[in-house]
Amino acid sequence: MKQFSKIMEIQEYLCSQSDIGKRIGFVPTMGALHKGHLALMNRSKMENDLTVCSIFVNPIQFNNQEDLAKYPRTLASDIKMLEDIGCDVLFVPGTLEMYPENETYIFDLEFGTLDKGLEGKFRPGHFKGVAIVVKKLFDIIKPTRAYFGKKDFQQLAIIRHMVKTLQIPVDIIPCATVREPDGLAMSSRNMRLTIAERTIAPKLFQIMSMVKTKAGKIPVEELKEWAIKKIHENPAFRVEYFEISDEDSLLPLRNWNQKEQAVALTAVFLGDVRLIDNIELFS
Repeated sequence: MKQFSKIMEIQEYLCSQSDIGKRIGFVPTMGALHKGHLALMNRSKMENDLTVCSIFVNPIQFNNQEDLAKYPRTLASDIKMLEDIGCDVLFVPGTLEMYPENETYIFDLEFGTLDKGLEGKFRPGHFKGVAIVVKKLFDIIKPTRAYFGKKDFQQLAIIRHMVKTLQIPVDIIPCATVREPDGLAMSSRNMRLTIAERTIAPKLFQIMSMVKTKAGKIPVEELKEWAIKKIHENPAFRVEYFEISDEDSLLPLRNWNQKEQAVALTAVFLGDVRLIDNIELFS
């Protein structure tokens, strides 16, 4: 596996590969890799000639500096996992490499309704930070395809909107959420759960699955109220939001007329760890 930390060096190498017709698959990450990331890379390896992974903890997408400080950094084990899976190229830039002090970078893309609710309501500026770093990475890597997990459903919608609006020549490939055997959505933040919290965490997806069985049978607002009450039956959980939205606009659904595009999305605190999850209700 080739490893780069400088933009010019990885650009030179990848340009040489593109020039001989190689298709480049790209998986951007913030490290602390798990099987969910590896699933994205396996998909990329199947569909491209070269798979590139980036590891960069992007400071401008954290509106909470304490959360940034706590974000797990496990570069040595990440590199071992990437080597074992057969990743071709790793890009590990420093903060000043991505955001030079003398750089003036203007990014005024609007996201319409996509960033107004859900994560956007509770993490102001988060999606602008995500979009800026992903756009920078696309400009550097120039991938044929880029792979994103559906666990970050709103992020995926934001990136698709950016690519379409700015006409970036990359195919965005959404991939199913990878879960632990007990249903917990894989996340780098899971390693911060205590042993006791880890036994409780799977109950969230159990409730999401119950929501799926009830969808379309009772009114939307009644189902949301039921879900929040059910989650709060365990006092260790604290719901930040629970919403049933249209998959495309992410606007809240008021009835089941658009049920084929309904998705339930939630963010829940378990201790000081913030878990997010979603489930497509009629697919």
